[in-house]
Amino acid sequence: MNNIILNADSYKASHFKQYPEGTSQVSSYIEPRGGHYQKAVFFGLQMFIKTYLTKPLTHNDVDEAKEILELHSVPFHEAGWRHIVDKHDGLLPIKIQALPEGSVVPISNALVQVINTDPKCAWLTSYVETALLRAIWYPTTVATVSYHCKQVIRKYMQETAESLEGLEFKLHDFGARGATTEEAASIGGAAHLLNFMGTDTLSAIVAARRHYGANMPGFSIPAAEHSTITAWGKDGEKQAYENMLKQFSGPGKLVAVVSDSYDLWHAIDTLWGEELKKQVENSGGTLVVRPDSGEPVKVVTTTIEKLMVKFGYRINSKGYRVLPDCVRVIQGDGIDEVSIGEILKAMQSKQLSAENITFGMGGALLQKLDRDTMQFAMKASAVKVKGLWRDVFKDPITDHGKRSKKGRLAVVVDRYKGIKTVRESDLGSRENLLQTVFKNGHLLIEQSFDEIKANLS
Repeated sequence: MNNIILNADSYKASHFKQYPEGTSQVSSYIEPRGGHYQKAVFFGLQMFIKTYLTKPLTHNDVDEAKEILELHSVPFHEAGWRHIVDKHDGLLPIKIQALPEGSVVPISNALVQVINTDPKCAWLTSYVETALLRAIWYPTTVATVSYHCKQVIRKYMQETAESLEGLEFKLHDFGARGATTEEAASIGGAAHLLNFMGTDTLSAIVAARRHYGANMPGFSIPAAEHSTITAWGKDGEKQAYENMLKQFSGPGKLVAVVSDSYDLWHAIDTLWGEELKKQVENSGGTLVVRPDSGEPVKVVTTTIEKLMVKFGYRINSKGYRVLPDCVRVIQGDGIDEVSIGEILKAMQSKQLSAENITFGMGGALLQKLDRDTMQFAMKASAVKVKGLWRDVFKDPITDHGKRSKKGRLAVVVDRYKGIKTVRESDLGSRENLLQTVFKNGHLLIEQSFDEIKANLS
């Protein structure tokens, strides 16, 4: 649905009547106020701008909105929307300033600032809140979750592996089927690809290519699911595994095989570890064994140790055990940031290197989060009334955590406090990190996917 008039909360339709007489501009900002993380990875604005803000409104859009909103029993600012179509060729007269996407920013800093550019459209700044805030909080939160997962994995690789080689493939996106919509999967999946290069969310690949000019930002491998294994019947489990090796294994190739359809331990001890052992070892590639049930910490450590009994292991330079290159493990059941840390901690206690494991993350990556995960909000901070700017803010006595910022804002690098948000009037000679990326229907700054990824490093 691309009619931006209808991409809003119902009560927004009445707000054009609620500002003080003579209001000509409203300036608002978006920030993560707190929540689970202390740093946010900003991402997603360019996707939204390209999809929703560069397409002109038409009088047909206004007609549709008028009919729906009047039937919906809320006021409709027909004159205001007709003015945008006639005066601005249907392009929204707003300016959006933003940090560079990929910026890793302490919470409680403005990521985006929005202001109307036509004094007759002061109501428009707040009207776009619903769509714009959603376009920011979701991909930024996914990118932030993925980023912090990467820091956990990096820590254990630094402690137990000989290098960080392969880190970018240590967390695979399994989340497409658990996302609410295909659009959510594409947006959230693209956010994950800022940190890792493993994904089974094809929509994410498409989004990164279409909106950020990526060539191929993520990769996958042939992998079995339960239906392709159980279709052979319980007595044909060995043949199912053998077929996976025949079809997909070979020098330099990886193939993942879910192995718990019946008895994981039998599959490891007897099928993989004895009957198919020579085929695995002589393939020249890597078998990735996937458990898919049970308590993750226990299942992962037991799986790795059982594979070591059958396939052997080496001791790396840091004193941790590593499976031979022909076999690895991927755990995708019950994975989130907490369980990743718990599994890697348990592995470390058993002298098992993080080199042995890759994780797949589904619902916890793309779905098990919301706007309150990072307490995102868009708030007005300044209005211009009868030619004079005045501060706008809220400071509820019942929750000072919802206190909002005042005035027109800028984001700077302070040599003592790092990145911080200040009043624009206090900017002085410092560079404002908030750059004008959109104005009056036109994208002014376009970032590539590679440029955004580089901002994280």
